[in-house]
Parts: sequence; structure tokens; C-alpha cells
Amino acid sequence: MMNKEELLNVTGGGISMGTALGIGALITFIIGVVDGYLRPQKCS
Repeated sequence: MMNKEELLNVTGGGISMGTALGIGALITFIIGVVDGYLRPQKCS
């Protein structure tokens, strides 16, 4: 069993904001590439 001091010093589990934004940007890019490949549209 952990005491109060040990519980206050526990860290971990979360991801940083930069990592979350990077993953989101990568997913958005991949979706855009697939969409552009499957539904090519001419520039207007």
C-alpha cells in the first residue's frame, strides 16, 4: 500500500499536447491523400 507522499509523486500515462497534435495532423494528411486519390477533382 502506498502512503500519501508516494501517491503525490506518481507520474505517467498522459501524452503531451505536441504528440496529440502531431498524430492528429498525420491522420488528417493521410485522409486527404486517400480522398484526393479516390476522388480527383480538377482545379477551377
